Amino acid sequence: MHDTPPSVPDFTQWPSFPFEGDLQVKRLDEPVLVEPPRKGEAHRECTACQAPDEAYIWVGERWRVRAMDRPTGLPMVLILESRSHLDLGDLPNLLAAELGVMTVRLERAIRSLDGVARVHVNRWGDGSAHLHLWFLARPYGRLQLRGTFLSLWDSILPPISEDKWRENLALVAAWLAEFGGRPLAEPPRIQWQAPSSLAAQAAPAKESQPTEGGSLLDAIGETAEPPDVPLGDDELPAGRPSGPPGTTLPEQAVEEPDVETTAAEDAPVGFRNVEQAAAVADPAAQRPGVHQEESRGSGAETVAVAVESDSVGEETPSAAAPEPASGNEGTPPAK
Repeated sequence: MHDTPPSVPDFTQWPSFPFEGDLQVKRLDEPVLVEPPRKGEAHRECTACQAPDEAYIWVGERWRVRAMDRPTGLPMVLILESRSHLDLGDLPNLLAAELGVMTVRLERAIRSLDGVARVHVNRWGDGSAHLHLWFLARPYGRLQLRGTFLSLWDSILPPISEDKWRENLALVAAWLAEFGGRPLAEPPRIQWQAPSSLAAQAAPAKESQPTEGGSLLDAIGETAEPPDVPLGDDELPAGRPSGPPGTTLPEQAVEEPDVETTAAEDAPVGFRNVEQAAAVADPAAQRPGVHQEESRGSGAETVAVAVESDSVGEETPSAAAPEPASGNEGTPPAK
């Protein structure tokens, strides 16, 4: 007589059941006479005892908490382990009491994470003889994940981002460290990079030298300054310009008023400047005087060219021309 496979149970119709369609129940294997040893039993090595503290997110004197090696579908999956190689029924009273405290403490830490509604605590123990409890966080609002099959959904859902995963690990480790122990999980590194929009705004002000030792906020503030816009010839003020911070004026606009003022103060009576008086006194010295002024710099060159053009277009009375003093040509008489 052949065994008839049992019918599919009713929980396959629950909304929380992660599968649908035609399902069949597997045929049950015959029981074995001797069960194989678990990890940490008989000759099998215990992976929990061999793992260093650096493989955990938090370590204490008698307990350690570790995570998966990569993000999974749930916001958080953690494992609480005892340092001593003991199973649940082998715990002494001290560790048994601490197990209750650690279970409540870790559940609160995980439930404090953003987007976590409940924390499922599971203990199977069929794979390892070293005590370990599973803590699975159910996402808030995901009612379909309630109940028995949350551990199955963890392998089905797409994994969360690694940055969010590392941030959650660091928060849980810091929570546990408030009561003792040492947190080992670090939050994700912050990328201190300016957005592309800020880089585009900083392009006009590239010529300005940044302040050494300034903070990031200072650098952003510099990019908000208006770019250097030189003023035109018809926009120059009469005196020395004093524009707003960050505005650079042309070199001629800064030096020209001083040169003209000095030349007007030293000119004899009846002449606009010294060069005009020298040109009238000795027309042959007009060009050398111009070349002499050109060698003095960009600001004096502008004044000399202006003097030359004025002396050509004006008729200066010869009677008013004073006698040049002996010495170099173009030198005004002593007052």
